Amino acid sequence: MAERPPVPVEMVSRLGALLTRFPDCLEEDAWTGVRWRVGDAMVAHVFGGEDQLFRIVFRAEPGEVLAFERLGPPYFRASWGENTVGLLLDDATDWEELAELLTDSYCLMAPPRLAEQVPRPSLHETAEPQA
Repeated sequence: MAERPPVPVEMVSRLGALLTRFPDCLEEDAWTGVRWRVGDAMVAHVFGGEDQLFRIVFRAEPGEVLAFERLGPPYFRASWGENTVGLLLDDATDWEELAELLTDSYCLMAPPRLAEQVPRPSLHETAEPQA
């Protein structure tokens, strides 16, 4: 069995900059890779796979899990947790989209009093202009 590669420091730093800006979101070493938690809840976990690819798993609304699974690579449904999905990280990763996904993950897992402190785009900000 191939060994899992360590996650590059630059990748951990970039993810940490996104996640540790959330209230009480803490970074810690995981059984492999690095994870971010709020309380006892996992928000995100980045790790290297035996295939030498890097992945991040995070939480999504239950109704979105099937959509991620159907999108296919670079997205996938994790084999644990009903609301856990993931993304292969590589040179083509859209970091703005990933930041939105991680914001959603945090807001799903954080207590409401903390999630309410996180700015999120409103429908008016993300809606396409009417012609």
